[in-house]
Amino acid sequence: MHSNEVGYGLNDIEKTGLTWILLNWKVRVLKRPIYGEKILVKTWARNSEKFYTYRDFEVYDMNNNLLAIATTKWLLLNAKTMEIKKISDELIAKYSPENVKVFEDEAEIGKIPVPKEFSCLLTYKVQRKDIDINNHMHNVYYLDLAYEALPEEIYYNYEFNNFEIMYKKEIKLGETVKCFYSNLDDFHYIVIKSEDEKTLHCVIKFNK
Repeated sequence: MHSNEVGYGLNDIEKTGLTWILLNWKVRVLKRPIYGEKILVKTWARNSEKFYTYRDFEVYDMNNNLLAIATTKWLLLNAKTMEIKKISDELIAKYSPENVKVFEDEAEIGKIPVPKEFSCLLTYKVQRKDIDINNHMHNVYYLDLAYEALPEEIYYNYEFNNFEIMYKKEIKLGETVKCFYSNLDDFHYIVIKSEDEKTLHCVIKFNK
């Protein structure tokens, strides 16, 4: 919605030749709203670093109680060639960035270590319903796939209120991916790789 307002939204791609790609999420759930409850989502652009920019989020209930916080890291691409583009000062200024971080006391969102040992496997072939406007697997569906790959005793007995996602290589229609599970230092990891296991697509890190 913010991009639409400043002229860099989905409907502007043909004119600008630019598109945003999500690189990382970091989410913390403080309290879960119940079904049918109204919520308020606040979001703002933050600083940019040549090729990266950041956006933070806060979710409130109608009594102004904070329910969740999140931060995200984005990359600007040429929509046709998928080449990385430098984020100009003029472009980011249109978003009126704010110097406010929801994870003020923690390290910036970034690289997630990839476990070396895995205990189970799920194989999945990407379908048309999984594909987004950039002809890649939709960002949200990586999380759905990670939940499917969690062992049943983990999925049913833990409520994950903290998670991070690191995207490395896009997944396209018709590709088959493998999802590996690992438990390391009380964190639960899902690592998504290509069918031949040579390409790392994504790492999802769950914490209670």
